[in-house]
Amino acid sequence: MLKTLKQAWKTGDLKKKLLYTIFIMIVFRIGSIIPVPFLNVDALKGFMGNLSGGGALLMYFDTLSGGAFAQATLFALSIQPHINASIIMQLMSVAMPSLERLQREGEEGRKRLNSITRVLTIFLGLSQGLAYYLFLRNNSYGGSSIIKYTSGGFGVYAAIVIISVFAAGTALMMWLGERINEEGVGNGVSVLLFAGIVSRMPVLVTKVASYIYLAIKDPGQFWSYYILVPVYILVFLGMVWLIVFMNDAERRIPILYAKRVVGRRMYDGQNSSLPLKVGLAGVMPIIFAGSILMIPGMINIFVRPTGTLKLVLDSISFNGWVHTILYFALILMFAYFYVSISYNPLEISNNLKQSGGAIPGIRPGRPTTEFLARVLSKVTLMGALFLAFVAIFPIFFSSLTAGLSVGGTSIIILVGVALETVKILQSQTMMRKYKGFLD
Repeated sequence: MLKTLKQAWKTGDLKKKLLYTIFIMIVFRIGSIIPVPFLNVDALKGFMGNLSGGGALLMYFDTLSGGAFAQATLFALSIQPHINASIIMQLMSVAMPSLERLQREGEEGRKRLNSITRVLTIFLGLSQGLAYYLFLRNNSYGGSSIIKYTSGGFGVYAAIVIISVFAAGTALMMWLGERINEEGVGNGVSVLLFAGIVSRMPVLVTKVASYIYLAIKDPGQFWSYYILVPVYILVFLGMVWLIVFMNDAERRIPILYAKRVVGRRMYDGQNSSLPLKVGLAGVMPIIFAGSILMIPGMINIFVRPTGTLKLVLDSISFNGWVHTILYFALILMFAYFYVSISYNPLEISNNLKQSGGAIPGIRPGRPTTEFLARVLSKVTLMGALFLAFVAIFPIFFSSLTAGLSVGGTSIIILVGVALETVKILQSQTMMRKYKGFLD
């Protein structure tokens, strides 16, 4: 990884892309500390600090936003509305033929889909901004209201300003992600998530350091920290290794190409392989499942329902066993869904047949399609179970380690984005150093 970054830094245009991406990340961090008008920052910090033990969902929001959510700054909603809009558009593209046709129209179709996604992102940003405003208005800390000037007509003006700023921050983050795609190293939305999660790492390091300090200061009372901290570090490193290993894992299907006659020359048959990555869906199933399960938690926290609705929403709380089961099931479902829309066994089978390739022992045509579908289903199941384990394991680990969590979703986003960025840089570096026939 370091070698790739060093080579990219020595390449002129890639160096500009890296610097541009770093600049966008700095702009993102600056926006994460710009306060929203009409908010009592001291009361908000005190209120959010008291939620560290029970506001698991809010702490998850805060991690993804790089601390902006807890401070209710310009980028408090992070890139989450844009991710939700992308999820909705992908689901609608499968259900609505008109959107499916747009996907097949090439560049123009993708531009129209992106425009629809942007509009939907703004709508979701306004909706979530309204929910966050209601949440802040209905809470206080130490007798001080979090929202200032909430009475009379001026309160309506304050509400409009606060909600508009939240939605504007979402739109700006969406634009920053697009700029990274066009002018930077690419993978814009993921890079912004990466920057937000990395910015929270010092908080985790400080917490682990405080555990070590307590163990040294009072070994009699905090003797268990001598075991807890090393176990935590080993589990963290083990999960990083597992994610890297599974990211490169693949099932290779042997392909045999028959002899071909082109013009007056005969080409011998070749042996090749068709790689099927175990992590073909990447981190998207976790993001999709997490976004869906955030909705009940947001309703429960922001709107404060009562009666039967409250009982139902409490049963799907962030750390509840019902939430864990639903999370597991949704990850499996979205893994199969994402693979089904991005990998077509029939198309692969037809391409093999047209190029004279075949799988040993499998007849071309329908048998090849069915074989690829079976293998793909097994590979997808292994990848989905791996993602589900990484996502769910921190829930159990946190309950056994005094609140220390390995953050499986955060780790897989960090490692996945880092590896994907390195691959992009490797391919671009190789392309720029390739010598043609005239060199």
